[in-house]
Amino acid sequence: MQSQNAAELDWRDGTVPVSRQFDDPYFSIENGMAETAYVFLQGNRLPDRFRPDFHIAELGFGTGLNLLMALSAWRRSGQTGRLHFTTFEAYPMAQPDMLRALAAFPEVMPLATELADHLGSERFETDDLSFTMMRGDARDTLPAWLGQADAWFLDGFSPAKNPELWEASLMTAVARHTAPGGTAATYTAAGFVRRNLTEAGFTVERISGYGRKRHMTIAHIPDAR
Repeated sequence: MQSQNAAELDWRDGTVPVSRQFDDPYFSIENGMAETAYVFLQGNRLPDRFRPDFHIAELGFGTGLNLLMALSAWRRSGQTGRLHFTTFEAYPMAQPDMLRALAAFPEVMPLATELADHLGSERFETDDLSFTMMRGDARDTLPAWLGQADAWFLDGFSPAKNPELWEASLMTAVARHTAPGGTAATYTAAGFVRRNLTEAGFTVERISGYGRKRHMTIAHIPDAR
């Protein structure tokens, strides 16, 4: 993957952005919100695990839908303080394209509108969110990151089309930047991804996937390592 490039898009049916770099849509054509809730929130046992200063990290920011749904869940859970959200993105989408894509989900548009001036920014803070986007190839930026996540959203493009974001060395970096007892979830159940997570130190489980996807993957780091 090259770094510091902008996302190049085609639009399917005028509403679904498709990456030209990876020939893959950014969200489920059937119901992107429901998939995010099932895979990334439920897969990481959220919002049940939320606590003050909880930190979510993500591979692949895309449209920002995962961020908006996580923040919405944070607010509904009644937490005080800020949710920390760090995302690693090689091909950031332009803010107007994010808003165009998010318009497919009317439920999140009030929150998208609230954060519109910040979408596409590398860093910003609100009363309940501390956000950082690490731009560039995650194979370079993640090992150098000083943070540690309580939950990971592994949301890169399909492993068949974007294998770099699922390779063993990067999964090892994910594990090293996961707090004891931390978790990870992804829509893919590709065998090499599960093996790479296991070899990195995660305890890995294949479970039923969302919609037409038969399986997905959840993982956790033991409390004591």
